[in-house]
Amino acid sequence: MVIQVENLVKTYGQIRAVDGITFQVNRGDIFGMLGPNGAGKTTTVEILEGLRVADSGKAAVLGMDITKAAAKIKQQIGIQLQAPALLPLLNVEELLKTFASFYHKSIPVTRALELVGLQESRKVVVKNLSGGQQQRLSVAMALINDPEITFLDEPTTGLDPQARRALWTVIEGMRDQGKTVFLTTHYMEEAQRLCNRLVIIDHGKIIAQGSPAELIRQNFTEKAIEFETVTPIPEATLKSLPGVTRSAVEDGSTVIYSNKVTATIAALLDFTEKDRTYGELANLHIREATLEDVFLKLTGRKIRE
Repeated sequence: MVIQVENLVKTYGQIRAVDGITFQVNRGDIFGMLGPNGAGKTTTVEILEGLRVADSGKAAVLGMDITKAAAKIKQQIGIQLQAPALLPLLNVEELLKTFASFYHKSIPVTRALELVGLQESRKVVVKNLSGGQQQRLSVAMALINDPEITFLDEPTTGLDPQARRALWTVIEGMRDQGKTVFLTTHYMEEAQRLCNRLVIIDHGKIIAQGSPAELIRQNFTEKAIEFETVTPIPEATLKSLPGVTRSAVEDGSTVIYSNKVTATIAALLDFTEKDRTYGELANLHIREATLEDVFLKLTGRKIRE
């Protein structure tokens, strides 16, 4: 394994940003830390990168204690910060060459550009890049020293769907090369697609960990039925429908989990036909359970950006 964390704690005044978490990352993983903003993801990553000091607990990266070997560790990891400071007046190639000079070893700039799809932008001044291109450039900066582990902190935040998926392809390419990636995100779809292992963190605590499939399987055997009504149907009514095991209502959208989908929908339609109090069903659809459902089950709310 390449990262070991044990009972890690970091506080800011009365706030326990990281509250006694323990986890491991294996070589070759795309390891995800999934949770809402403010959950403690960035603080955890910055401790592992040697940018912050934990109050207590242990953290080892590549077999080295981060408190004793931070300088050595930094030469062997790549860091993409949530808000990278890019030198705006350099062009892309100049910036990567400058960044490469900070390390004992580096890959060719042309290779870094190929990895993130910026070959045609090598002479473009950084300030003239689009938001998506700047994010890809920050990933190239994290890869320039051919790191053992690459830390990507919310790498797709603020990107449009096309740019986000392009960056996913870059990350999958890193996995295919046998690299270890530590990814923080609050996007469920991103974590479910990219990560082979992850932890879900909320209020500084790990509330679940495993592969996406394991977490879904451990929490759900049912399918999710999602719909909207003008007025929410009472929870007691929903739970009385055949096959329903649990339900949740948020922002006008209701989701019920059922192991008898056909019977549940038939009963739901019959109920709303007879009782017009709640209006007609809208946007009714059936889907498999997702990590979003796992988080909702464990915390009682959806992740917010």
